[in-house]
Amino acid sequence: MIFDGHVHQLPDIDPTETAEWLDSLDAVVDSHGKTRARYLLSRLMERANESQVSFPATVSTPYVNTIPLEQEPWFPGDEHIERRIRAFVRWNAAMMVVKANKAADGIGGHLSTFASSAALYEIGFNHFFRGKDDGNAGDHVYFQGHAAPGVYARAFMEGRLTADDLDHFRREIGRGGRGLSSYPHPRLMPDFWEFPTVSMGLGPITSLYHARFNRYLHNRQIDDTSQSRVWAFLGDGECDEPETLGAISLAAREQLDNLVFVVNCNLQRLDGPVRGNGKVIQELEAVFRGAGWNVIKVVWGSKWDPLLAQDKDGALLNKMNNTVDGEFQRYAIEDGGYIRDNFFGPDDRLRQMVSHLSDDDLRNLPRGGHDYRKLYAAYKAATENLGSGRPTVILAKTVKGWTLGEGFEGRNSTHQIKKMTKQQIVDLRDRLHLHEEIPEDAIEADDPPYFIPSKDSVEYQYMAERRRALDGALPKRTTHVRRSLSLPEPSSFAEMWAGSHGQEVSTTMAFTRMLRSLTRDTQAGSRIVPIIPDEARTFGMDSLFREIGIYASQGQKYEPVDHDLLLSYSESTKGQILEEGITEAGSMASFIAAASSYATRGVPMIPFYTFYSMFGFQRVGDLIWQAADIRARGFLMAATAGRTTLMGEGLQHQDGHSLVLASTVPAVQAYDPAFAYEVGVIIQAGIDRMYGGGPADWTDVFYYITLYNENYEMPEMPAIDGLAEQIIEGIYRYAEAPEVDGDAQPATILFSGVTHLAATAAAAELAEHYGVAAELWSVTSYKALRENGLTAERHNRLHPSGEKSVPLVTRRLAESNGPITAVSDFMSIVPDQIRQFVHDDGNHRTFTTLGTDGMGRSDTREALRRFFEIDTGHVVVAVLSGLFADGVVDASVVEDAIARYDIDPEALDPWNSYTA
Repeated sequence: MIFDGHVHQLPDIDPTETAEWLDSLDAVVDSHGKTRARYLLSRLMERANESQVSFPATVSTPYVNTIPLEQEPWFPGDEHIERRIRAFVRWNAAMMVVKANKAADGIGGHLSTFASSAALYEIGFNHFFRGKDDGNAGDHVYFQGHAAPGVYARAFMEGRLTADDLDHFRREIGRGGRGLSSYPHPRLMPDFWEFPTVSMGLGPITSLYHARFNRYLHNRQIDDTSQSRVWAFLGDGECDEPETLGAISLAAREQLDNLVFVVNCNLQRLDGPVRGNGKVIQELEAVFRGAGWNVIKVVWGSKWDPLLAQDKDGALLNKMNNTVDGEFQRYAIEDGGYIRDNFFGPDDRLRQMVSHLSDDDLRNLPRGGHDYRKLYAAYKAATENLGSGRPTVILAKTVKGWTLGEGFEGRNSTHQIKKMTKQQIVDLRDRLHLHEEIPEDAIEADDPPYFIPSKDSVEYQYMAERRRALDGALPKRTTHVRRSLSLPEPSSFAEMWAGSHGQEVSTTMAFTRMLRSLTRDTQAGSRIVPIIPDEARTFGMDSLFREIGIYASQGQKYEPVDHDLLLSYSESTKGQILEEGITEAGSMASFIAAASSYATRGVPMIPFYTFYSMFGFQRVGDLIWQAADIRARGFLMAATAGRTTLMGEGLQHQDGHSLVLASTVPAVQAYDPAFAYEVGVIIQAGIDRMYGGGPADWTDVFYYITLYNENYEMPEMPAIDGLAEQIIEGIYRYAEAPEVDGDAQPATILFSGVTHLAATAAAAELAEHYGVAAELWSVTSYKALRENGLTAERHNRLHPSGEKSVPLVTRRLAESNGPITAVSDFMSIVPDQIRQFVHDDGNHRTFTTLGTDGMGRSDTREALRRFFEIDTGHVVVAVLSGLFADGVVDASVVEDAIARYDIDPEALDPWNSYTA
């Protein structure tokens, strides 16, 4: 391996001096060994930094605490009282899970994650996490999902939850929905949890972009976020998720010294060691240091300090460096004799070093993540890091299941253990020194008690005072508005109603024009947050670059190559566009930060995240569910939508299924508009629904709106009574049936998005060649219609004697006649969502769906639409086939159309063509 080979490419201006330095190093190695040489080199690098001699930091340091004993700050708390409080919290967290599984066997819950991380949280609760009282925005704390029982237990002790609440852990049905959710879920506990984190990896990436969004708000002078810090708690095993480490370089690049990661390094995944053959703390240190982070390792507790002070020849340090995590995990479960023989024993110097310690003393040598003083020093250093431009990660070594006793601590199976025997409960009580608080007879009962100190006790008063000093309890979600938002002026949407006046434009282009108008709006313009992965020019949004700027925390330090062009790349600290680069996950994390700012900051923002629709739900579906859970408000704009609209790109770029995926997320309002005025109506109504009226009127939903890159003339908004309401409801009659000579046969065609082109042409063909008068209906949201229909069906099922509820789509289509043909640039299951509601007086009407089932292809739009059977000819044939099914026309009429439009009846089904 070549390391620092650059030194051989530079001239040596004094070879004699160089040789003297190298000879000195060789002499140290020969006389005192490699450990002494390594120590001297470290001191030289330290002095170089002090002398401002630039030198790149090494990516890894020895396996000891980053902060030495002599640099530890004075601990301001009462360690005895805080240990008592921590013991109470630990007990209640464990009993909550145990009692839940007694009440409902198999209900689940986790004992060991919080047991390992209790000190990590308590040091924050008592000294660092700032709350939201008195209108403050406070800190933003992303709690590790599996540690939820500990957070509930502390809230119980603070009087924010009752024993009855704890008894309903993981049982949310009943009691008015006031059970405790399994993990942090703001959708289910909207006054308590702020950030959904249990889908591993999502907490870290969203916290990172949240810290960046706070800087965005600050730099754009929308909100002062200088006093808020983002804390994210995660596990070492969670770092295997690409979302956890995939974006950390952004934090250093953006100088997010307002961000702190706390990694609970208990060395275990859910089923085994994280790095049994390696050292995960060293690995993570190298990754984070290499990415530009400030790394603080908390490996050893205070009782190790005297041993390290005796380590004159580096034998103990060498043993620490060379012991792998699998061995450390084994030491966590073995007795002191085993530790003496296997960790200290092989080296006489180490055995002599601990000769004065008993086996129990060795067994109780703590890991740093359980030591209050070590943790306080690390947290304090992290909070004093503001101004450095470097985010901080604290790597705290712990034992999974700490204090839970034999059978739990350090075991591979501990994550799955939900129950405790009476003896294990007694052992836990004894380990926590709660003999007076939890008497023996209470444990003997089938329902072991919780414990809460009296309000006049020193522990309760201490705990309450610390939270008062830090501005109130956490976690706590509020929707208190600190910076009010006014709705955009109606004139910002006027261009969308007017049509394109003969010019052919795409709905993507129309949306971009509307977005520009919104950013110019005097009421809400500054609150619009355009988010783009790296496709602004593809979507025609580069016109916004110079006008509103691209956000860059350091401004623009260069003159771009296109500086002389009108649409040049323009960056600014006050830029409005979040141009994220090639990261849909990062862009979605920015969307979540902006879309939840109304709650996390009390500052409502209106994000528009525009992306290739194929790379939305498909690529970041888990983040979209997280957005739903966090009660996000905003717009996901799915550009280049549809299976056949994006020419030439092929299978991985052509989206025929995102609307299917959108239908699975209850909070998503999914729309597939065909015209600019529909886009405008949906967005205007969406902003009003999310932020119109007072906070009590706001709805925690977000919108998924498809945009197409195909140009055609945009019609003026028709003068139809109640049209805007019908667009939002999901369906309206777009065009009456054309006049037909003689006796016309009625039919109905439903279209969405770009398929209005084939539908309109088919209506004309049917009138001219087959005497069929087909009405055209625009379906803007099959999802909305389906949900309305399901509501009606449920009402009827549960009220058999009451007045029947009729689904909206049933009532609307009752105004039409003939068989119904629905055509979509998405899978046929999208229009199929309303099939069960399409009937007339209880008799189901013939309903045919044409969609783009199958895998995409590279070709022209015309070829793709013929291949997927949604072009004009196939729509005509489908309508005639419906009339034939109704007994209105003969089979020969359908066969004539098949021949007229050169359709091959024996062609392979497009949805099966992937096997060809």
